[in-house]
Amino acid sequence: MVRIGQWIEKSRVRLENEHVVLTPVEEKDREGWRAQALDSDIWTHFVTRVDDDADFERFFDSYLTATENGSRTTYTITDAASGRIAGSMSYGNLSEADLRLEIGSSWLGRDFRGRGVNHWAKYLLLRQAFEVMDTERVEFKTDALNERARRGLRAIGATEEGVLRSYNVMPGGRRRDAVYYSVLRAEWPSVRERLENGPRRR
Repeated sequence: MVRIGQWIEKSRVRLENEHVVLTPVEEKDREGWRAQALDSDIWTHFVTRVDDDADFERFFDSYLTATENGSRTTYTITDAASGRIAGSMSYGNLSEADLRLEIGSSWLGRDFRGRGVNHWAKYLLLRQAFEVMDTERVEFKTDALNERARRGLRAIGATEEGVLRSYNVMPGGRRRDAVYYSVLRAEWPSVRERLENGPRRR
């Protein structure tokens, strides 16, 4: 049984393979994030938008602060081939007592979409969650209208659980329906094998 309070320590580590490097976000990552984040296409299905430098500063500061205070762990994703920051991904909604967490807040710059970066980042976070943090359940949620994200979650072997209707408000006033997906500990060996075979070409 995991002792409460271990997750922050176990998540604040460097994760890497030959494709991507994930490091807990730091102030030095600010400009690398900015270079990718000022692209309106990224934020179509996000509950926040980054349309200008002021938006970006608030956005980056919120994730940096949340990581520093332990309410989440946000990773900077670096593309191993180019050495460039590609985007970010987070552990959030941490419920260590229930051995449950969410992988989310996933975004990539235009140059890094469709190249397997998302696939390998999720692989590393799932592996850390199940094999080091002893998680029992990893969950994901996305906008019901976000077909790209939904295809990606199905491709890694996550199970669609259902739709929470009118879950939250989006910029512009639309009420978002949120779709939940999950991977359970018992499913991890087959999901791991699937992920280790590499991204599926769609």
